[in-house]
Amino acid sequence: MENIYLIMIVALVVLAIADLVVGVSNDAVNFLNSAIGSKAIPFKTIMIVASLGIFCGAVFSSGMMEVARKGIFVPGEFMFNEIMIIFMAVMITDILLLDFFNTLGMPTSTTVSIVFELLGAAVTMALIKIGASDSQTFSDLLIYINTEKAFQIISGILLSVIIAFSVGALVQYVSRLIFSFHYDKKIKYLGALFGGGALTAITYFIFMKGLKGTPYYKDIKGVLEGNEIMIIFISFIALTILSQIYMSVLKKNIFIPIIAIGTFGLALAFAGNDLVNFIGVPMAAWHSYEAWTTSGIDATAFSMEALDKKVPTEPLLLFLAGGIMVLTLWFSKKARSVADTEIGLSRQGEGAEKFKPNTLSRSVVRFTILVSKYTNTVLPTSVVQKIDKQFQKPVITVSKSKSHELPAFDQVRASVNLMVAGVLISIATSMKLPLSTTYVTFMVAMGTSLADRAWGSESAVYRVAGVFNVIGGWFGTAIIAFIAAGIMALLINLGGPAAIAVLLLLAILLLARNYIAHNEKTKELKAEDRLSKAEGSSIQGVIEESADNISKALKRVCKINDMTIKGLINQDLALLKKARNNVNKLEAEIEDLQSEIFYFIKELDDSYLRASKFYIDVTGSLQDLAQSSSLIAKISHKHVNNNHKALKKKQAAELLDINNKLIDLLNVISKIFDSRSFEKIVPEIVEGKVALLNHVEDSIQLQVERTRTEESSPKNATLYFSILLETKDLIKSNLEILNLYYEKNEQLKN
Repeated sequence: MENIYLIMIVALVVLAIADLVVGVSNDAVNFLNSAIGSKAIPFKTIMIVASLGIFCGAVFSSGMMEVARKGIFVPGEFMFNEIMIIFMAVMITDILLLDFFNTLGMPTSTTVSIVFELLGAAVTMALIKIGASDSQTFSDLLIYINTEKAFQIISGILLSVIIAFSVGALVQYVSRLIFSFHYDKKIKYLGALFGGGALTAITYFIFMKGLKGTPYYKDIKGVLEGNEIMIIFISFIALTILSQIYMSVLKKNIFIPIIAIGTFGLALAFAGNDLVNFIGVPMAAWHSYEAWTTSGIDATAFSMEALDKKVPTEPLLLFLAGGIMVLTLWFSKKARSVADTEIGLSRQGEGAEKFKPNTLSRSVVRFTILVSKYTNTVLPTSVVQKIDKQFQKPVITVSKSKSHELPAFDQVRASVNLMVAGVLISIATSMKLPLSTTYVTFMVAMGTSLADRAWGSESAVYRVAGVFNVIGGWFGTAIIAFIAAGIMALLINLGGPAAIAVLLLLAILLLARNYIAHNEKTKELKAEDRLSKAEGSSIQGVIEESADNISKALKRVCKINDMTIKGLINQDLALLKKARNNVNKLEAEIEDLQSEIFYFIKELDDSYLRASKFYIDVTGSLQDLAQSSSLIAKISHKHVNNNHKALKKKQAAELLDINNKLIDLLNVISKIFDSRSFEKIVPEIVEGKVALLNHVEDSIQLQVERTRTEESSPKNATLYFSILLETKDLIKSNLEILNLYYEKNEQLKN
């Protein structure tokens, strides 16, 4: 029997390594985003600084390991075999949950997941024990759970959302009032004070307070305790002087070292606070195993009171964990997709929004606008004007091709993000509270964005909706983690070793599936047939770029229509669903092209303004093309999904014939656009289109006659008419595109 627990320990170690990988992939954005978004430091430098911070932070994490051992449940109330079930359930659930969020590209909290997984598994095991006992009732559940500590942890996590947002917004607002967006002049006079204060806050709370969680604190305890105010004062004076020297002598921007040291400190705080989330459970399991093997008592009778004692963490294990975290930081592709979400929501400029507005976001924005209007009426006009002047953004003119090189926000905001987040996380770490680094860094970033007026009228509803979506995902994490860990614990308790083997195999399969799905999604984003935004400033340039888009769109419409017609005839729901998803992607890409029309027109030279009308017309025709294809795919999917009657043989034959001729024609047109042989458009192609339109008209007339004499299914007839009518519109959209290009080509010749 001892062997099974040893195997479980080995499995937990393997799961811990995998958990480190998926956990860091999600949490890396917490300490990288400010530096990446501000582009104050080269990316490789950011990664090196963050890597050093993680290594140092690993040493600071030993004090946090107690949370996994006794922070959520009372270990003395559980036997060794029950504790091992709890730990195994927690680790399997954790790795699957975090990987799921990584695949979605959504930031979630590793702290919240581990806390609620421990709680869910412990509650399940406690209920199993209560159910097996004649003397205990449901009210005795509180005996097993460390309710006071659990409530303290959970309330701390929830309060961190409000505190981080509020403090971030307040500090950023004051900082912006002081420096404004044109901070080049004021930084000469106030930069040293700001640098001294920011660096003092970062170094004191991260290095001094963080030391309390390590075994090394006792060696310097006498020097630090009781002298905190003196240390802060001396640090502020020294760092202010150093900041002034850095600016005056080296002629450098003080925000750069603040961002660099802040990134280091936040990475250190992340490792110190969050490493427990990844290796705390396996280490607690190992200590449990050690205590049980030396006791000589049966696993079902050995109480785990040993976990109540403080056990020092092996530094070697911490550094190995830190090494895995650093490697993940450098090589994880999923970390980049998670980073895009937070940077997108906090960026200063406009752009494509990831989230769609909802009723709640619209209501919040309307309420905020009303409060802002009321505030402006209360404050004197002169005060309002002075405040508005500090928030006037500099006008930066760059070519559209270089717009992606602009920072998402400036160095003032990046410094505040890192300073506030680092301080809050370090305070929580020194109090041994597993504060969520994700919640703190995300909400600080959102608070500073709001205070910086990054959420303007053009983007506020989308950004607020995004924040609510992410926060909703956090609460979902807690609920899912609690329920899933409880179910895992129940299955392991019922199935024993066989259940563990099945669950581990399932975890491996799901991880592999998510990895493959993420890679496919990444490949799709890089696919050659993805539509590209126009960057040309002349009519000839727009013709060239638009021709590529039309060719790509026509090829995709060919595939979509082919899948739709074949799926409908064969009643293949999976193929129809694939067609529907593909056409949704095409419509989204065309919508992105339309959203860029404003910026495209802004970029045009005055002598080439006629290119804008052509580009608008082409984009509109592409949208009509996609809409027709979309409606055919969606009504076909709905028809089969609702189990309506299949098409009759005559209908199927007619549709196949039309579809084949349509595909042939679209392929010919695609080749014309690929080769830029626009002179071939007339007469062959136009005549071919007219012939196909007549063919469709004949099929409509045949269906009308069948409906009067033999058709008995109204759903079938409605579907068939809809497909034929949308096919007509699709052909006409192609004809419009051809006419546009033919006419423009003739104009350019003349």
